[in-house]
Amino acid sequence: MPDTTDLLSGPLSSSAFLRAARGEPVPHTPVWFMRQAGRSLPEYRSVREGVSMLDSCMRPDLVTEITLQPVRRYGVDAAIFYSDIVLPLKAIGVDLDIVPGVGPVVASPVRTLEDVARIPDLTPEHVPFITEAVQLLVAELGATPLIGFAGAPFTVASYLVEGGPSKDHATTKALMFGAPDVWRALLGKIASISAAYLDVQVAAGASAVQLFDSWAGALTRADYQDHVLPFSRQVLSAIGERGVPRIHFGVGTGEILDLMGEAGAEVVGVDWRVPLAEGVRRVGGRSVQGNLDPSLVFAPTEVMLERADQVLEAGRAAPGHIFNLGHGVIPSTDPDQLKRLTDHVHERTAPA
Repeated sequence: MPDTTDLLSGPLSSSAFLRAARGEPVPHTPVWFMRQAGRSLPEYRSVREGVSMLDSCMRPDLVTEITLQPVRRYGVDAAIFYSDIVLPLKAIGVDLDIVPGVGPVVASPVRTLEDVARIPDLTPEHVPFITEAVQLLVAELGATPLIGFAGAPFTVASYLVEGGPSKDHATTKALMFGAPDVWRALLGKIASISAAYLDVQVAAGASAVQLFDSWAGALTRADYQDHVLPFSRQVLSAIGERGVPRIHFGVGTGEILDLMGEAGAEVVGVDWRVPLAEGVRRVGGRSVQGNLDPSLVFAPTEVMLERADQVLEAGRAAPGHIFNLGHGVIPSTDPDQLKRLTDHVHERTAPA
């Protein structure tokens, strides 16, 4: 088990990403991109040819190569572990698949306490390929931090309850309101799985984690606070014992940014819908991550960089700022634009 105190004195001690996450002085504003490893890269499409999404997530050689691709191409300040938020469910035996053009599809949606009881807890023995992949990556990355990640309880629950992606999450909310005992049991189960999955990654060498609550923006503030926040807090509290920085991110979550911070993360991700200056104010003294509109990479380069400068300026008000897009890289993004953006952030924020 790695000693996380080594992050303060070993090769990662000068990491701009880790320092920003902790609100410490940085040599430049660090940058990485959600979904930086993926469909926008031709080298990714090449290695994935003929390999399904979930199969690629369970092959340490492919996980290592795909995770490293954007680090090589862009020179970003952190690598994000290549996986999928439903991978832990697949590993423990839930009958699901990621259908191209659709997303995760669950064969038998969860509806009852009996359904919840049939979901096993996750142990390291379920995911030896994750441990191997993280160890391979840490050896390759050297002074570049690896971010582990997991899906937050509400978002993972929405796939299990709906049976697949949903625009309105109506069935999920119906369970939340109509069967609170089932809801609490389900989110408690997912919280323990997500925490265990993050722990496997950190135990193998990941030096930070991000909890993705992609669909939390579908909730009212009161419903998030009452029915979801306690379980996200459970995940973040458990992995907090490892001493690594934690990032909490969701889409359309402007009205609950302060609550997401209260769940326990050092860093709160702000999507592009909320001006970063306002996001800084709402998260209350925490570091922030974000938040350039992902579509701006399709604008003329000078427009993209001008808007990036506005984000960088707003980020100065936070204890720490990690530059990122306000959501994931769009698949049709020109990789050269992300390289220009990364270089610009580094050059603009480095000491004269």
